[in-house]
Amino acid sequence: MAVADTPQAAAPGATQAQDIVVETRAAKRRGPRRWPLYLVAGLLTLFLLLPIYLITIAALSPRTAVNEFPKSLIPREFSLETLLFFLNSRGVLASAWNSVVVGLITLALSLVIGTPAGYALARFAFRGRDAFKVLILTTRAFPIVILSVPLAVTFIQWGLYDTVLAVALVHTALALPTTVLITSSIFISVPRDLEEAALTLGCTPVGAFLRVALPLALPGLAAASLFTFVLSWNEVFAAAILTVSQRTLPAQVFTSLGDSPLPFRFAGGFALIVPSLVFIFFIRRYLFNMWGRVVR
Repeated sequence: MAVADTPQAAAPGATQAQDIVVETRAAKRRGPRRWPLYLVAGLLTLFLLLPIYLITIAALSPRTAVNEFPKSLIPREFSLETLLFFLNSRGVLASAWNSVVVGLITLALSLVIGTPAGYALARFAFRGRDAFKVLILTTRAFPIVILSVPLAVTFIQWGLYDTVLAVALVHTALALPTTVLITSSIFISVPRDLEEAALTLGCTPVGAFLRVALPLALPGLAAASLFTFVLSWNEVFAAAILTVSQRTLPAQVFTSLGDSPLPFRFAGGFALIVPSLVFIFFIRRYLFNMWGRVVR
């Protein structure tokens, strides 16, 4: 009986070994099929990084090297001459400060208005909620060119024309749809049970939001601030229309491209790219946390 039972006892182990072999072979067959995806991702990454690399090389090269042709992909000499030439140009530092101020005001207004709106979309079920989300997105599709003249006339009547506040208000309107939808997805990932427990312990609904939901959503709010600040920093059309002497850096660079030398253009592009890259570098872990919470 012991000899007869041996094959039966070994059968499950053999079956498991066969399953492992089959899964390994299937994984090997699936492996080569992923290389087109990696190739496309690599080409897209190269397509995005190559212009940034070329602009960086030109901005960190001497002014004489900017006009050389053909250009080398490996810089022969590093110099801050081109970048200092741009920074010392008239109005550049003042416009850079205006961009920082506008970005911070836009960030603050978008979070103050968009966070409660996103929380309401995440926590309260009401008729037309999905349609309201779609309506929020359609506002981004509305071209700001059509609104440029009415906005300029309105701000002139209000006494806000050619001020950083006017630009910040327009940037807030542009950033709010993204802020509302991102914060809504973040608050959906925050367990409702924690807020209900806080209510049973004596917290008011506002207190439960401020003490429980909001701290748990901070990584996602930091990621939302990333998008808001980058959008405000890179926006050029509204700033160019609504300002004359209080221009932001993108508007200053854009309006002076026609009569500016080539080194100024490369250094201006570098100055517009670097803050966004630095901000993304420091905020990336909050961005990863946000997507992790939403997926789970």
